[in-house]
Amino acid sequence: MLARHQEPIVAIATAPGRGAVGIVRVSGKHLAPLIEVLCGRRLKPREATYLPFADADGSPIDHGLALHFAAPHSFTGEDVLELQAHGGPVVLQLLLARCLQAAASPDPVTGLPLLPGLRVAQPGEFSERAFLNDKIDLAQAEAIADLIDASTEAAARSASRSLAGDFSKEIHQLRDALIHLRMLVEATLDFPEEEIDFLKKADAQGQLQHLQTAVSAVLGKAKQGALLREGIKVVIAGQPNAGKSSLLNALAGAELAIVTPIAGTTRDLVQQTIQIEGVPLHVIDTAGLREGAGVDEVEQIGIARAWGQIENADAVIFLHDLTRAGQPDYDKADADIAQSLQDRLPASVSVIEVWNKADAAALKTLTAGLCLSARTGEGLQTLRQRLLQQAGWQQASEGLFIARERHVQALRRVEEHLHTADAHLAAHAQNLDLLAEELRLGQNALNEITGEFSADDLLGVIFSSFCIGK
Repeated sequence: MLARHQEPIVAIATAPGRGAVGIVRVSGKHLAPLIEVLCGRRLKPREATYLPFADADGSPIDHGLALHFAAPHSFTGEDVLELQAHGGPVVLQLLLARCLQAAASPDPVTGLPLLPGLRVAQPGEFSERAFLNDKIDLAQAEAIADLIDASTEAAARSASRSLAGDFSKEIHQLRDALIHLRMLVEATLDFPEEEIDFLKKADAQGQLQHLQTAVSAVLGKAKQGALLREGIKVVIAGQPNAGKSSLLNALAGAELAIVTPIAGTTRDLVQQTIQIEGVPLHVIDTAGLREGAGVDEVEQIGIARAWGQIENADAVIFLHDLTRAGQPDYDKADADIAQSLQDRLPASVSVIEVWNKADAAALKTLTAGLCLSARTGEGLQTLRQRLLQQAGWQQASEGLFIARERHVQALRRVEEHLHTADAHLAAHAQNLDLLAEELRLGQNALNEITGEFSADDLLGVIFSSFCIGK
């Protein structure tokens, strides 16, 4: 642990602003003297006590509940004090200042500060303490932030499962199976003179294949969990007046973007997050893509921004105007946009061809794409399902857990190491040392998910995204 991990910390643990209840939380070792000064008495562990919170001169700051969680039976694994007061920002700031002041005051017996080094917590530091003190693993710690940030009900329920340890349990099962296989391989390396073929007798090939299947299954669930957390970025692109803003409004169910028959009405980006089957979709309406003398400087900036969003999208809806299909100028402009999309976008980005204004035009024979009407809603459900399909979403199961992109990448590395290990195992004794190394690297990748093998800089990145009180 770093030196700062030994220092006591304090923070306001509730969201900024006014509320019925606000919490100031202290965590550290040996909080009993501080508790007596702040509360005027000793507190029975894990029992709420109603009392006045007094300032240094004895004047009351507020009345509320005080709770003491004695180590190791607390969230952080240290002594924890929670002061629950009225949720006004001034009251909570006064309580925070009082905690810092009391900690610096001299102990009547020793003359030393009552709680030396008490400081305001950094973002995520309470959860980091819980991780470092083995109260939760890294995947569970991340699930705390994911539960707070969940934008859909499905994401919240999945984050709750991860926090309860469902995801970690699957990772531990994979790790245990991998450790058992490593043990067999390394035993063979340590005792080469033995005539018994340990690997064949223990069905190492079958164990490895079973492990590969299990990793693939967990990876599939992790990808779904990452979709629930991250969502997908969908950009609506096309010529002016194709109905991009109308489509955004129809998908969102609200009048978010201004809609007029004037070309170039949308000059800047309009974004809205919607959900389809619990999956967040970050839909962005962009300026109409066109060139020519009628494009002024402001619209040119909007078009440049549109291409910037298109190039960073997970999926692009290329919207066509069915009422103008067949007009030479319109068809040529559409062909130019299609070529630009092909040139600029990586192969991994899906482009969905959509024909709008089906309610106002006689349907034409189309070789690709789907028809809809942003005005009447016809075809919208088909588009929603197509977006989910392109994102790789499958029907959510009750056991789905939340996951992050780093989890997905770690599991992919495990897959790669196991695939290479399979090739070495097929070569039998000649490559057993390489086989053992690939299994070791696979185990390290699994351990990164739960934090049993992780760099300090990774921890810094993860916990810095938390709110202060967590």
